[in-house]
Amino acid sequence: MSILDYGDVLYMHASSQSLHALDTVYHGALRFITGLKVLTHHCELYERVGWSSLSTRRLQHWTAHQMVYNWSSPSMDEALPAEDKCNHTEAWEWVYSMQPAYMSIICLLGIVGNAFVLCVFCLERRHGTVADIYLGNLAAADLLMVSCLPFWVVAIMQQFQWPFGKLMCRLVNIVIGMNYNCSVMFLTLVSFDRYLVLARPLTSRGGSRRPAWAIGICLGVWLVGGLLSLPALLFRSVQFFSELGVEACYLAYPHDGWRLRYNLTVNIIGFLVPVPVVTFCSYHIIRVLRDNQASRIRSTAAAGTEKKAAQLVLIVLAAFVLCWLPYQVVIILDTLFHFKVISSCNWEDALDISTQLATYLGYSNSSLNPFLYVIVGKHFKQRAKAVCKQMMCFGKGRSSYNAVNLNSTKKYTDSTKV
Repeated sequence: MSILDYGDVLYMHASSQSLHALDTVYHGALRFITGLKVLTHHCELYERVGWSSLSTRRLQHWTAHQMVYNWSSPSMDEALPAEDKCNHTEAWEWVYSMQPAYMSIICLLGIVGNAFVLCVFCLERRHGTVADIYLGNLAAADLLMVSCLPFWVVAIMQQFQWPFGKLMCRLVNIVIGMNYNCSVMFLTLVSFDRYLVLARPLTSRGGSRRPAWAIGICLGVWLVGGLLSLPALLFRSVQFFSELGVEACYLAYPHDGWRLRYNLTVNIIGFLVPVPVVTFCSYHIIRVLRDNQASRIRSTAAAGTEKKAAQLVLIVLAAFVLCWLPYQVVIILDTLFHFKVISSCNWEDALDISTQLATYLGYSNSSLNPFLYVIVGKHFKQRAKAVCKQMMCFGKGRSSYNAVNLNSTKKYTDSTKV
């Protein structure tokens, strides 16, 4: 017999001694169901907009603890084991409150920096290499990603209220999803290109390093990145959550099989395959630079250029790994926690906070690369100075043209007056 449906009947047959206990059970059950309903929708929203691990753990803990707490006497609650009464910290809420400001800084620096890098690569194409084509496409991917962050900044500041419509919900998340996949593939290509130039000079002289081939490969990378982002196109939507009073942009898979297959595909293509390739290429590049074998490849000034380009590539690769590796580690730990391989209150709080921090750190890589080009890339700095001089000369030329045009007009006006 259900307590919620037949509570009055149970009250009629209950003895006076057990009436208080039954009342506690009845109202405790109502409080549990009501609270669980609201919390479920909160966690469902967090999960679908990207905080699935955080929401799932808190929902599971809240359900187990509140069920025992509300359906038991105070003495029974005091008897609960310590591991069943996790005292969760609220540090993750502080991290969450800092997200809009941090994302705004990333967005500003990323847009300015990557736009400048693209200008240099486009205006100084005469001295460009195959690696420059890959790095230029990397800058384009980063620029597109940081350009989409303001939409999420606005949504998060409004408690996930998405005011931009269903089309932008899908488009923005497709672009963000493409960023990581395309970035890691472009970095893999540029590391392999440097490996061919330094460690396999005879092979690098073939047609595989022609700019036309590099452009075709980049188009293929963009296509693969778009295909990997198809779940955002198929399953992203805007739905109204009545309990929260917001229309949120969320990701709803038809079933868990879709989520599992997609995560495995992204992990394999975006991490497990590129990392060994990049490690292999980087090892040989470092060995060549250390042993000064580049002089055997070319005894001209081009050897110095190749060395500098290789050093820049290594720094960019290291920055990418440092920014995104913590996210991969957190995802692995979160999976272990989900399957109860590791479990404790400390692990739960640590994963809640580290998931947020690792995500922000990964996004920051998109705004970091332009500064690495300026600081480390000596060849890039020379090209950037040349572009700045061209822009200054163009501005002076326009000013001189306007001044000459104004003077000639004034003389013509004076002559007509006479």
